[in-house]
Amino acid sequence: MEEEEARCFLGRFVDDFPAALEEGSPLPVSPLSRKVSLQELPGESLDLGLRLLASRYEKGAAAGLSALLCQAALSQLLQSDLSPFHCPQEAEADQEEEEQVILLESVEVQRLFLNKLIDVASTWYQNFPKLPPSSSRFLRCSVHAIKNTRRKMEDKHLALAEFNQLFGIQDGVERAYYAVFDGHGGVDAATYTATHLHVALSKQETLQSDTATAFKSAFKQTDDMFRGKARRERLRSGTTGVVVLIQGQELTVAWLGDSQAILVRKGQTVSLMDPHKPDREDEKQRIEDLGGCITFMGCWRVNGTYAVSRAIGDFDQKPYVSGDADCSVTQLFGDEDYILLACDGFFDAVKPSEVPHLVLDALQQPVDPEGGGDAQLEQSEHDVGLRVAQQLVGHAKAAGSSDNITVILVFLRPPEQLLAQDSTTGTAQATSGAAPQQ
Repeated sequence: MEEEEARCFLGRFVDDFPAALEEGSPLPVSPLSRKVSLQELPGESLDLGLRLLASRYEKGAAAGLSALLCQAALSQLLQSDLSPFHCPQEAEADQEEEEQVILLESVEVQRLFLNKLIDVASTWYQNFPKLPPSSSRFLRCSVHAIKNTRRKMEDKHLALAEFNQLFGIQDGVERAYYAVFDGHGGVDAATYTATHLHVALSKQETLQSDTATAFKSAFKQTDDMFRGKARRERLRSGTTGVVVLIQGQELTVAWLGDSQAILVRKGQTVSLMDPHKPDREDEKQRIEDLGGCITFMGCWRVNGTYAVSRAIGDFDQKPYVSGDADCSVTQLFGDEDYILLACDGFFDAVKPSEVPHLVLDALQQPVDPEGGGDAQLEQSEHDVGLRVAQQLVGHAKAAGSSDNITVILVFLRPPEQLLAQDSTTGTAQATSGAAPQQ
């Protein structure tokens, strides 16, 4: 049945794109950038391909196949002669002492990528290959994001259960990647990090042996890459972020700033991290040791400017606003309920101890078929956990949050089991809106 569905998916794509895109024709989906460096090309191409496939076909119906298609097309693209797409070097020289970066005309090089994608899909449709198995473990994910009362939506998020397929990793270890990025001063840094951090992580040699080191290197590399883009395009934005990688039975959390992730096990919250805030004593000391200061201007700020002490971007306040990520590693034993990732727009209004009760309450609510908001729902229509993230976001808004709010809920056990657990043992029950104390 899986192969039959894959062939059907490929057939629809081939029907939509029976021939290569012609030179000069508009692309079916817009690239993120006008010009892209060789280092940025993998992230931007994968983003473009996944957006194209997700926009035209039922979301989640062939997520693994979509990732494999994009990975195969990218591999072919990177083996191609890209010199015809180079931008004139002198046009991009911002500072003479800066090392020249080769930039490509994004529309033209992405047309080539999409033509590779079309060619791969056509080839697979005609002669279906033996593909690596899809991950069966990470299927339940509820995501919801709203602009709320803010003028702009500056959050970005990524739920990527198909991490291995997207990067051609075949080492027998299941992986899934989830991230929330809370931008400020514009959405550019958040968009950039959501596009490139997981690509940088996939290339780290220590990914399996020392995931924390791999994450720290990936964050630093992404920050350095964004510095180049920010200089070229005169961008001034920054972003906090919290990222989870589930790798086999190991859960790694990496973060910068005040977005957070929590684990719930048997209805009880498990602390995974301590968010970076300017008034956190060690952060305050670090900034003061560098010659900076923390001042209160409605909230605690670094040098009277940013209300975050660590972020990607914010280069006018580096190194006071640090780009160094922190990490924690937790072993999974099979009795975990779920992981929740959210920006500070959620956690400023909801205490971590309230989450188990709120999730249980949301699971017990009937599904709203109308939905609404900027939801990205990665479950079947009848999934009992369909609207959990939406309910959590709504609760945070009702509790007074006016900020952008993004919530990702990754179920480590089927939501039906959580309801059954509560009905038989009362483990996850809570009173007065709070989880029971340990």
